[in-house]
Amino acid sequence: MRVAIHTFGTRGDIQPYLALAKALHSSGHTVQLAGPQQFERFVHDHAIPFAPLPGDLLSLLDAPKAKNAIASGAAALAGFKLLGEIRPHIRKLLEAEWLAAHAFAPDIMVYHPKSLASPHIAERLQCASVLASPLPILTPTSEFPSPMLPFRSLGPLNRASHILTAKLAAGLFSRQIGSWRKNWLGLSVRTKRTPLPDQTLYGYSRHLVPVPEDWGPDVHVTGTWELDSSNGVIGTDLDEFLSAGPAPVYVGFGSMPAIEPAKLTDVIVKALRRNGMRGLLATGGGAIEAPPPSDDLFVVKELPHDIIFGRVHAAVHHGGAGTTAAALRAGIPCTICPFFGDQMFWGHRVASLGVGPTPLARAKLDVETLARALKAMNDPLMRAKAEQIGYRMRAEGGAHEAVRLLDLRVSSCKTRTPDLIVAVASH
Repeated sequence: MRVAIHTFGTRGDIQPYLALAKALHSSGHTVQLAGPQQFERFVHDHAIPFAPLPGDLLSLLDAPKAKNAIASGAAALAGFKLLGEIRPHIRKLLEAEWLAAHAFAPDIMVYHPKSLASPHIAERLQCASVLASPLPILTPTSEFPSPMLPFRSLGPLNRASHILTAKLAAGLFSRQIGSWRKNWLGLSVRTKRTPLPDQTLYGYSRHLVPVPEDWGPDVHVTGTWELDSSNGVIGTDLDEFLSAGPAPVYVGFGSMPAIEPAKLTDVIVKALRRNGMRGLLATGGGAIEAPPPSDDLFVVKELPHDIIFGRVHAAVHHGGAGTTAAALRAGIPCTICPFFGDQMFWGHRVASLGVGPTPLARAKLDVETLARALKAMNDPLMRAKAEQIGYRMRAEGGAHEAVRLLDLRVSSCKTRTPDLIVAVASH
């Protein structure tokens, strides 16, 4: 089976799909992962064939407009404020995805929701299409609202919120997609409706978000797709720090951009010391900066979560799907301080399960608030619940379950007609 996996975004949008690609490769399938060119070395280090896509859009997260929107608390509007800058790059990205997939000639396309091209490419190549996502998006349900909205529940409007979010997302670049469908794929200029996937795989744990009863038989929750870093090296200095005293608290905000990093770092350090806790600080995308050297703090840029979370007391992070899953798989409580997107959704889930305190509002974060959250993660009941959910999540084998389901999907599909897989015009 030839499997094209297309994804786009920051590292949290790449790593789970790389884990899935490795599981497929280990099962004897031919795989090509397409993603931003910034991650070419990362993917090649894991010996998976990679098709680099233009990565210009990623730099926009660090643009002044995006930072200002996040800082003002209007992060959900950041994308809309940047539309004028995003649109010129979309056409180039659509074209690059088509060229990568056409050259590879897949039997099945597995794609992240941010891969706008993939469902249309699957239609053109007449191959199976599978929406694969680390969060429950694009499948309407009445049980919870769209993860992209910052609400715990909208009651009777839960299902409508999923439909509305999907329509808004599809409409943002409808003109570019319509023109590209016609000129590059030779398809009708259908822009109002995205082709539906043959199957949907959600790479998160059912122990974190129960499977909705109103989802159909082609929607599956597999468990997380974890990239094994067991052979990774954390460095002698860090190993010595971890062994020199009580397990520290991990604090990191992934790829989130810098918004008053000195102020945020000062709050973190003071809150840790108020509780007598050591800290392991990951600067990541710049939200945290390195404080003055001290015996109770260790600062790094980034770390493999699957290695380090087993050696820390608790975690404070932004609430990315991957970081949330990694912390809970390790059986530790976590405090989520969301910046935007689906991060508040995961914060609500963590709090509702009793494996972390109520998510913290980043714009209002102060020493007292964070110190209370850190103290709450010492609670024996919270820690016991975290250990229990970690045990259950580690037993799921999400990537292998996803491979099994993909095998079943391809075996049930009709064989493609070879003459349908041809280039369009001069493309």
